[in-house]
Amino acid sequence: MSTHATQRAPSKGVEWLARFGYAAKGVVYVVIGVLAAMSAFHIGGRTTSTHGAMSTIGSQPFGQILLIVMAAGLIGYVIWRFVQAIKDPEHRGRSPGGLLKRVGLLGSGVIYASLAVYTIRLLIGSHSSGGGSTKQSMTARLMSHEGGVWLVAAIGALIVGIAIMQFVRAYKRGFEKRWSVATMGPTQRRWAGHIAQWGLSARGVVFLIMGAFLLLGAWQTDPDEATGLDGALNALSGESYGLVLLGVVALGLICYGLYCWVNAIHRRIDP
Repeated sequence: MSTHATQRAPSKGVEWLARFGYAAKGVVYVVIGVLAAMSAFHIGGRTTSTHGAMSTIGSQPFGQILLIVMAAGLIGYVIWRFVQAIKDPEHRGRSPGGLLKRVGLLGSGVIYASLAVYTIRLLIGSHSSGGGSTKQSMTARLMSHEGGVWLVAAIGALIVGIAIMQFVRAYKRGFEKRWSVATMGPTQRRWAGHIAQWGLSARGVVFLIMGAFLLLGAWQTDPDEATGLDGALNALSGESYGLVLLGVVALGLICYGLYCWVNAIHRRIDP
């Protein structure tokens, strides 16, 4: 019995890190969505990125404690993404499609590792603006190398592909197969499904805009066209009925955060 418990302990630890990570990711998107919604409804707020969300969290009362919790949660999420990509506990396999999904999970882990590092830098008082200018300078550096324009175009196409995947997941409700539905009542499952669909669709819209701007930047060889999440939200607000669009997408990003919290509680995790 003791040997079995010892063997299971690491997996159980990864499970709780994953759940903690989904919860932390949910907080990030809820903060982004709330700030954008406040901006759309003219009650303060602003459009911001994941880095901006962390800065906002850090500026709250007990901000340092909140950042410690968020950094720990993000590290847990990164570990889970790497486990998903390398150990493949969800059996995506080694087919071209399965390997592509696993590479995507690895990339997600790297992105959230960067956010965790930024959060730690906020804690120790060493941080930069982390806004659109950083995104543009990175794009400019890529374009300055031979073949860099094609690489930027490829990244833009990849982000557009991720956006399409978000829409497909929302339409087909593929997220439900990862939930332990036995722990959810019918009403809870129905509402969780609607929230997930709205959240994934809103995230898809934002990713689609980000990818399109990168493709446009590559086409025009203009790194200033590159934008992040905050720039994508700003682009929405600049269109006809822009504040309405921004409000709908902002509420959708809040829903995506809630969807992450549903995953934190009800997702099947067996590392």
